[in-house]
Amino acid sequence: MTRSKPWEVDAELWSVIEPLLPKVERRTRHPGRKRHPDRLVFQGILFVLHTGIAWEHLPQELGFGSGMTCWRRLAGWTEAGVWPRLHEVLLAKLRNANVLDFSRAAVDGSHIRALKGAPRRDEVPLTGAGRAASIT
Repeated sequence: MTRSKPWEVDAELWSVIEPLLPKVERRTRHPGRKRHPDRLVFQGILFVLHTGIAWEHLPQELGFGSGMTCWRRLAGWTEAGVWPRLHEVLLAKLRNANVLDFSRAAVDGSHIRALKGAPRRDEVPLTGAGRAASIT
């Protein structure tokens, strides 16, 4: 069954994601504003990345928190290494379920050594009307 919206995270997927997120303890003294739920913020991040809107234009009525909250959480999770770990866990689950299809995979690589390249413009001798001489 497919999700109706790509940014919606169902309970099964969330059970995989949640343990990878860093635990943040609320301060007991001067606790400040209550932290927005990670699941909603995660969906807000997916919404922004899927739609391509600017963080500050994330609609508040969606309930994902502010765009700045989502952006800060994305930065914090990136710094904590959440994304590579999530990638590894999801790939392992897909491998175990035997649902990876590599028939359309592409590998990019270099097969020859890259030399220094073309000379810089200021090193090329000029001819006639200020044009660079052809190098053979």
